[in-house]
Amino acid sequence: MATENQNLSGYKPTDFPSPDGKTISIVASKWNEEITEGLLNGAIDFLKAAGMENDQVIIHRVPGAFELPIAASMSLEYDQVDAVIVIGAVIRGETAHFDYVCQGVTYGIQKVSLNYNKPVIFCVLTDDNIEQSRARSGGKHGNKGIEAAATALQMMALEDKISGDWGTGFNV
Repeated sequence: MATENQNLSGYKPTDFPSPDGKTISIVASKWNEEITEGLLNGAIDFLKAAGMENDQVIIHRVPGAFELPIAASMSLEYDQVDAVIVIGAVIRGETAHFDYVCQGVTYGIQKVSLNYNKPVIFCVLTDDNIEQSRARSGGKHGNKGIEAAATALQMMALEDKISGDWGTGFNV
């Protein structure tokens, strides 16, 4: 998690096992597009640097953050991916709408992950203002899209380690 005056997006793509044979879906919200595009680009760039090819990364767009859980579920069901990264940005306004959307999205994403027994990586910024979101989508606090991509690679490696498919050389 990014904290004030720190950039925690220092992961190196070479720190992870090769994602050969793996596929990842990224479901990105169109709402707050300036922010979600920064997160999406960070995730894609990191996955490519880690060795993933274009055909290993499937991108779906949804209208807003609230649609992320159902789109992640559809992707796991029909795309048959190994992990999903959900990208969104909910910025606090003057009403309680922020709280309901954030709670629903968080619970929905967790439920999808547990129902499918697959990693669904939460990359939804829940900030008080646009400046905080900019700082976390490529600004002074790094890019949470990079961190989400690194988490997806780690979780796929963990699943393979536990299931015996990846060997024991990677310490997850």
